[in-house]
Amino acid sequence: MPRGGYMRARSSGKGAVLGRGEKKRIEEQFARHINRGQVKYLKAGHLDVLETMRRGIRFTDEATGRTMIDCFTSAGCFNVGRGNPVVLAALEEALDSLDMGSWMLLSPWKAALARELVDVAPRGLDRVFFASGGGDAIDCAIKLARGATGRPTVISTIKAYHGHTGFALSANGKEHYRRYFEPLMPGFRFVPFNDSEAIASAVDEKTAAVIIEPIQGEAGIFAADDEYLRELRRLCDRHGALLIFDEVQTGFCRTGRFFACEHSRVVPDIMALAKSIGGGVYPNGAVLYRGLPVINRFLKKHHDFHTSYNGGSDIGCCVSLAVIRFMRETRLWEKAERSGARLYSALEDIRRENPAIIREVRGLGLMIGIEYIHEFMGPMMSDALAKNGVFAAYSGNAPQVMRFMPPLVASDEDIDEIIAATRAAVGAMKSILP
Repeated sequence: MPRGGYMRARSSGKGAVLGRGEKKRIEEQFARHINRGQVKYLKAGHLDVLETMRRGIRFTDEATGRTMIDCFTSAGCFNVGRGNPVVLAALEEALDSLDMGSWMLLSPWKAALARELVDVAPRGLDRVFFASGGGDAIDCAIKLARGATGRPTVISTIKAYHGHTGFALSANGKEHYRRYFEPLMPGFRFVPFNDSEAIASAVDEKTAAVIIEPIQGEAGIFAADDEYLRELRRLCDRHGALLIFDEVQTGFCRTGRFFACEHSRVVPDIMALAKSIGGGVYPNGAVLYRGLPVINRFLKKHHDFHTSYNGGSDIGCCVSLAVIRFMRETRLWEKAERSGARLYSALEDIRRENPAIIREVRGLGLMIGIEYIHEFMGPMMSDALAKNGVFAAYSGNAPQVMRFMPPLVASDEDIDEIIAATRAAVGAMKSILP
């Protein structure tokens, strides 16, 4: 446990409190006992911050005293902000009388959250499984599809990212994530993203499911075309395959709709959710699915095909209920749409002014990516943005792409601060580039 001065400093609300020696000690302990490679990676990419004073859309780096707007949000975990008082109050109330609960027993909290999820989900997604997180939700979704159809093949897309667990890892569309652990689950095929002809040639009578992110996140913020998603729906219907949407990052108001699939009005058969459903304080996940005959027949015989000891815990369900109700009461998806349009427009202006640095701006709502001309610019821009009060991380799959995914509770003034910081950071880049 962190000692004396560090813990006192965290609770005092003061700014810079860690000397270089203390930060070095933390880095050495992390490297020795957790992951040395991660420390090297973070330091090389100028991402080696120590988060404290985590409130709203900001945190303070305890080593430097620098307060920054969080535009990474752990890849979309903090949609309702950090330390949201409504969510914290729900957690505190739950802790007074509840614990995790037994995973196999009936629970009014599970039932209440399932009802709330069905209320906000696209019509037809009216059944729920709970999961411990994103990878577990994807595992559940793929198992459900294979079990229900009795078919072997799952089609994913090149550069897709679905997690690091068994089935999820097998569905990742980048060899880097898979090659060290092969042989993985058999039967996975990969086709180019947003390519209707490629997917049409791949789906056949042996296909159990097509799995896709409505917006590829780790790949560099690539949104699927509406017509492409509609074609996936038609192909799956024609061949009796199930359509799985991975909305772990895109769900819960991030893209300007409660779920990203609402942009295209395509309803999947199975939808995986996680990250921001936990409000940034208590992890949770869920799988929503349609009550199709093929699924119901399978579940009648195999109701326990997938279990989770901590997904859908009683405390977690209390927190998730508060998260969803906060989103509904504040109409957070509308705020994300307005703020996203404001940020996107300004970033496009910066791109037009700086064609030698920025190649493209893309995204939906407050899930926006900036692609720089060269890969080395990603780490450099992380450093330049941090010096201007914004914490943003480049994509693991595409270092030249920086993700802007701030908490959705950001005000217009907050968005303008992000814009000003980006403009200043690009200016700093220009001053040192040939």
